[in-house]
Amino acid sequence: MSTVVIVIHLMVVVSLIATVLLQRSEGGALGIGGGGNGNVMTGRGAANALTRATTFLAAGFFATSIALSVIANVENRSGSVLDGIPDSAVEGSGNGILDQLPGALPDIPAEPAAPAAPVSE
Repeated sequence: MSTVVIVIHLMVVVSLIATVLLQRSEGGALGIGGGGNGNVMTGRGAANALTRATTFLAAGFFATSIALSVIANVENRSGSVLDGIPDSAVEGSGNGILDQLPGALPDIPAEPAAPAAPVSE
C-alpha cells in the first residue's frame, strides 16, 4: 500500500516541479518558460491553466504526504523498547536489562576477596 502511495507522490512531485518551472518568471529569472515569444504556451489562458495545475498538484502533494505519514504510523505499531523486558527484571532482581545482553558478565561478589598474605623470604 505504501509503495503505491510513494510512486504517486513521486509522480506528483516531478509534475509539480515541472509546472512551477514552466510558469512565467516575474523578475526573478527562475522560470524556464518565461522568456521570448517562441514559447508553446503563451497568453493568459496558459497562465490560468498553469496556475490551476499548480494548485491541483500542490493539493495532491499535501494529500499524499499526509497519507504517507498516516500509513507509516499505522504500519509501525510497536511499543516501547522496555516492553520486551521480563517482569522479574523490572521488579529489581539483579541488574535489570543488563542481564538480557548476550554474554553478560557473571555476578560480581558483594565483598572483595581478602588480600593475599605477603610472601616472606
